[in-house]
Amino acid sequence: MVFRRRSRRMRWLGCHRLGPVWKALLVFVAIAFTGQLLGFFNKSWMQQERPRSVFPLSSGDAHGSPPCRPHTHVMFLKTHKTASSTVLNMLYRFGEERGLRFALPLGYQFGYPLLFNAHRVKGYRGQQAVEFNIMGNHMRFHKPEVEKVMPPDTFYFSILRDPVALAESSYAYYKAVAPAFKRAKGLGDFANDPRRYYDARLRNNHYARNLLWYDFGLDHNANYSYALARRGEAEIRKSFNLILISEYFDQSMVLLRHALCWPLDAVVSFSLNARQMKPPGGSSWGSKSSLGAVLALTDEQRQKLREWNALDWHLYQAFNRTFWEEVERFGKVRMEAEVMLLRTRREVLARVCLRDGGKPVEASRIRDKTIRPFQSGLVKILGYELQPGLDNNTRQACLCMIRPEIQYKDVLDLRQFPHQQPPPGAGVAGGGGGGALIKREPLSPKIGEHPGGNSPEKDWDGTRLGRNVSLTVKERDGQDRLR
Repeated sequence: MVFRRRSRRMRWLGCHRLGPVWKALLVFVAIAFTGQLLGFFNKSWMQQERPRSVFPLSSGDAHGSPPCRPHTHVMFLKTHKTASSTVLNMLYRFGEERGLRFALPLGYQFGYPLLFNAHRVKGYRGQQAVEFNIMGNHMRFHKPEVEKVMPPDTFYFSILRDPVALAESSYAYYKAVAPAFKRAKGLGDFANDPRRYYDARLRNNHYARNLLWYDFGLDHNANYSYALARRGEAEIRKSFNLILISEYFDQSMVLLRHALCWPLDAVVSFSLNARQMKPPGGSSWGSKSSLGAVLALTDEQRQKLREWNALDWHLYQAFNRTFWEEVERFGKVRMEAEVMLLRTRREVLARVCLRDGGKPVEASRIRDKTIRPFQSGLVKILGYELQPGLDNNTRQACLCMIRPEIQYKDVLDLRQFPHQQPPPGAGVAGGGGGGALIKREPLSPKIGEHPGGNSPEKDWDGTRLGRNVSLTVKERDGQDRLR
């Protein structure tokens, strides 16, 4: 009798009377749920009838997004040589997919290297006249002016990189335009005695010293003191909600997506503006020596670069500590799981979208000329080739993930301002790239030269520049920036 009662209870709990059909159904549901988490079954975007998006529209997607409202007012300070072009691509994709309005520059950056001014934004007509959602092109940060453009609830974030690695990348990319780099035989030569080559009065030399500090709108030529470094750090903490670290890019993307409440696919990316470290086969490019030798550094030279960029080194150390405190709060085990999820998703999309297993290729090998990356300096900037035979919807989704920054900005500009004429000197790029408008101009005029004789000096994107701003930078209220 007792046995029968227990048996009835067990039947009510459904523990032992599940038939083979129900058991098979449960197994199928479990597999499907796991597949959804990894993204393998979320491939409706790969089919002809899929929506245009490469990632879901809802904030609570199948990849573990929390049930919250996505931030749609976002300002990204795009620092130089920090993987920031990859981050900007994510912002472009997210905003384009949702029809958000971008604060775009008149050229390709907001009057850099001058401090940002709200009137550099295309379509700006005064405070609160137009609602802008996303801002992310290169600028020298000046928050009072940024606040004229972006709403009060804007989420501010940026990204930092180890100053030694940043110096290496800057030297390779800006050697032709930064006088301090141009005069040095190699980065090691520059590191041995920076003051021998560095003249603060010369334009573009900001690329050679405390470049991060400069991009944040601070005086990069100020003599280092701990008190000054702490004041600069405090100002950045006050202005920004989150600072990412380039060396821990995937972990940074996990923190960012949860801070913004964005779906996983919004922060899945392919590395853009990757450089080729040395010529194929060990050969040289023209009369230039091997890039590896030009950029080679001893441990002593690395330490000298940290001392030369002491303000940047302080920022990197301070925000690197903060970054790992954020990871601790997020949870290490949870972070490891999410990083694995992100990398798995990236591998899946690479197999779908990219030729040659997703390996970057030289720009000259990319058949579609409209997605060839801009070239500058000693390095070759690499890009990607799309898989052949993709259906139109899949191709468009994949194209957004690999479209270079300049071309993507032109696409967004054309959609946001369809009735305005293209800028002077812009060429229309046809073909399969979406009709991007691309200006092929040098990164900067030659040092000491002024385009058109005595005409005002212009930046590489055609923006007119004023006097050299590398020495004293003042706010509109007449107060010096941190010195």
